[in-house]
Amino acid sequence: MEQRVVGQTKSVGFQVGVRRTLPVSQERAWELVTSAQGLQLWLGEATDISLRPGQRYETKTGESGEIRIVKPLQQLRLTWQKPDWQRASTVQVRILPKAGGKTTISFHQEHLVDKHVREEMKARWEAVLEEMGKRVI
Repeated sequence: MEQRVVGQTKSVGFQVGVRRTLPVSQERAWELVTSAQGLQLWLGEATDISLRPGQRYETKTGESGEIRIVKPLQQLRLTWQKPDWQRASTVQVRILPKAGGKTTISFHQEHLVDKHVREEMKARWEAVLEEMGKRVI
């Protein structure tokens, strides 16, 4: 029986998920993720990113991908690939309303090549959510 390490799946390589609940409405959380400043924070600086399914993007540091799903106030799903990666990963951002005027922002990424890339991306998404938390205070 093969033993897997944390974050390793049977079918999509390695994956990672990070979430944080913020004291903001669902609308404000969506804005934190999809505004020009929000996109720059988590996706990277790009000249023009349009959140429409099928729209391709590339950041100034070379990350690229394609927007796959846009459900306003709820979910984004896209491919995301660093310049030195052999294949793209899939990133899903979910906006989950909670009681008491709070909302959870969740980043989930799959198709990562190994545990080291998983740890790198975990640190990235944790830093992104930390910064988003600072922007609502």
